[in-house]
Amino acid sequence: MNLRRRTLLLGAMAGSLLPRRQALGEIAPDREADAASLPPGGRHRFIEANGIRLHAVTLGKGPPVVLLHGWPQTWFAWRDTMERLSGSFTLIAPDLRGIGLSERTVAGYDKRTLAADIAALIVEAAGGRAHVVGHDMGGKVAFALAYLHPERVDRLVMVDCAVPGTESGDALRGGAWHYGFHRAPGFPEMLTRGRERDYIRAQIRAWSHRQDAVTEAAITEYARHYATPGGMTAGFNLYRALPDDAALAASFGRRRLDMPVLTIGGRHSIGDRLAAAMRPRATRLESLVAEGSGHFVAEEEPAFFCEHVGRFLSA
Repeated sequence: MNLRRRTLLLGAMAGSLLPRRQALGEIAPDREADAASLPPGGRHRFIEANGIRLHAVTLGKGPPVVLLHGWPQTWFAWRDTMERLSGSFTLIAPDLRGIGLSERTVAGYDKRTLAADIAALIVEAAGGRAHVVGHDMGGKVAFALAYLHPERVDRLVMVDCAVPGTESGDALRGGAWHYGFHRAPGFPEMLTRGRERDYIRAQIRAWSHRQDAVTEAAITEYARHYATPGGMTAGFNLYRALPDDAALAASFGRRRLDMPVLTIGGRHSIGDRLAAAMRPRATRLESLVAEGSGHFVAEEEPAFFCEHVGRFLSA
C-alpha cells in the first residue's frame, strides 16, 4: 500500500470516530465567550449551505464581502478588519466547515467541497454575488471558488497563501515541515492533545514577523475551538486534502480568471511568490507585498491591509 493511500485510509479511520453530522451544541463550548468575541454591532448567523450548517459573523453595510480565514484561526481573525471596513461594506466572516462553530463533518475538507459551501453561503447570505477575500487555507478555498463558481465572485483577494499544488513540504529544501506532519494519520492529534493552545501559539509565533500582532487573547479564542472534540482533526484535514486540491488546480489547465484579482503577500513570508503563481491565471491582476509583515498580514499590517483591500474592492 503506497504512502498516500495509507494516509488517506488511516485519516478516514481517525475521522470516523466523529459522528457524521455532529450536533452544533457539541462544538459551542461557551456562549458567553462567543458573544464577547463579536465586534461592536456584529451578530452571529447560522446558515444552511451545501447540506451543512455554517456559522458566520456579519457586520456593516454596503456591498457584501466574504472573508475566509485560514489555519489555525476562525472567523475571529477578521475582527479588526471588519471594524475598519464596516462603514463601506457588509462583511460576512464564516467559520469554514468543521472549524469554530460551523458543523463538523467527517469528510468534505477538500477545497472543491469547501468552495461549494461558500458558494451556497453567498447565495443565502449575500444575494448571490460577493467580493471574496481569503487568507492561508481560506485563500485556497477562494481560489477554487473563483474557478468553480465564478458567477458568485465579483472581485477576488488572495492573502499570503499558496496556489494548490505549489506548496513545498520538503523541509530539507526550504519547504514547510508542518505540511507533512499535519497530513500524517493520527500523529498530529496524538501529539497535540492537551497542548492545543501551545501548538497553535507556537505556529502563529513562528509564522509572524510582528510577534505581538496576533494577541494572546486571540490565540486563546482560536484554541478554545480547536481543543473541542474533533477540532484539531478538522483543521488537519484541511492539509490531508492537499493532494486532491493540487489535482483540482491542475484540472483548470491554462484557463484564466476573468474577475479582478489582488494578491497580498507578507515580505517575511510568501513575499511576491503568490503574485508570480497567479500571474498566468488572472487576466486582471494587481499585487502587493506588505513589507513589515509575516504570514498574518491582516493582523500584522492592518492599516496597510484595509487601505488597499478597501480601495481594490471599491474600484
